[in-house]
Amino acid sequence: MAIAHPQFNAIAFHIPVIDWPVHWYGITYLAAFMMFLVLGKYRANKMPQLGFKAVELDDVLFYGMIGVILGGRLGYVLFYKLSDFMAHPLDIFKVWEGGMAFHGGFVGVMLAMFFYARTTKRGFLQVTDFIAPLTALGLAAGRWGNFMNGELWGRVSERSYSWLMVFKQAQLADEKWLAANPDLINHPNIVNAINTLGGLPRHPSQIYQMLGEGILLFILVWLYARKVRPTGAVSGLFLAGYGVMRFAAEFVREPDDYLGLSQGLSRGQQLSIPMIICGVALMVWAYKKRKSV
Repeated sequence: MAIAHPQFNAIAFHIPVIDWPVHWYGITYLAAFMMFLVLGKYRANKMPQLGFKAVELDDVLFYGMIGVILGGRLGYVLFYKLSDFMAHPLDIFKVWEGGMAFHGGFVGVMLAMFFYARTTKRGFLQVTDFIAPLTALGLAAGRWGNFMNGELWGRVSERSYSWLMVFKQAQLADEKWLAANPDLINHPNIVNAINTLGGLPRHPSQIYQMLGEGILLFILVWLYARKVRPTGAVSGLFLAGYGVMRFAAEFVREPDDYLGLSQGLSRGQQLSIPMIICGVALMVWAYKKRKSV
């Protein structure tokens, strides 16, 4: 028996006097930045041998915010909906409606950290090793924002999992699925979901990704980084870990209808494969380099 998506109001509240709407999606980004700051200051104080001071985290966050917002939005535009934004270029600025790509944000943050490293005369990998354990909880917050917006839903499942959800926003996608899968239209679980909730039972893939790419990845990288590791190893673990988590989650996440699958892989999986390869290679290189010293 599936359940209905709660259909949260996208606006959390309005700022008094100016009546400016504050969106839940924006609040999740604020939460992500604040967690980065708190965890970063803790890490700097706990491990001074890493060469960072707590007071520097404000600057690191500033660079990171610019990178994640610009990179995430531009990545979404370039990787996923270039033709739509070419037709309506002003929609690029409507970030409150959702539409941020992790892989674009990742590239943006890497560029920002490169400039930060040069500004502070540090090695690039020294900087990325420091910030890698701080970011996954922010990714979890972002996925929660996707869930609240009812976007990036999962694939249809005819199984009787009690946590499957019907997303009102997926009505058009539901119709396309029914047209493409006439042999499953009379499946009891499908019929029951349509009759009781008005839609198809789907995996809440946003929650899966929040738990995997966010919380589980945070625990993995944070525990690994509690000791000083070879330069580049922490960054490599984050790269490979995220790539694996994202690649796995894409099997139950609905592919973008305007992209579909290419050779059985979604766009998210295609972009994650290089991350896995680079992450593993970086860890191997880091440990080999330490042994050769």
